[in-house]
Amino acid sequence: MTWTVLLLACAGCYLLKLAGMAVPARLLDHPVVERVADRIPVALLAALVAVQVFAAGTTLVVDARLAALGFAVVALLLRAPFLVVVFGAALVAALLRLA
Repeated sequence: MTWTVLLLACAGCYLLKLAGMAVPARLLDHPVVERVADRIPVALLAALVAVQVFAAGTTLVVDARLAALGFAVVALLLRAPFLVVVFGAALVAALLRLA
C-alpha cells in the first residue's frame, strides 16, 4: 500500500511538471499570470511560517516562536543580514524558553 501511494505521488508530480512545460509561452507572458506566479511563492511561504509558529499538533499556541518571529520581522525591516535574523530569532526563542 505504501509503495503504491509513493509511486502514484511520484507519477503525479512528474505529470504536473510535464503539464507545466507544455503550457504555451504566450499564456505565460500574460500580465495577470505573471503577477499570480510572482505572488504564489510568497503566499506559500507565509502559510508555512504561520503553521509552524502558531500550531502544535491540532491546537493553536502562542509561545516563544511568536516572539522569535516578531524579532525576525523587525530585523528584516531593518535590513539585517540573513544570519543575524536567523540566529537572533533562535536566541530570542531560546532565552524566552529558558525564562
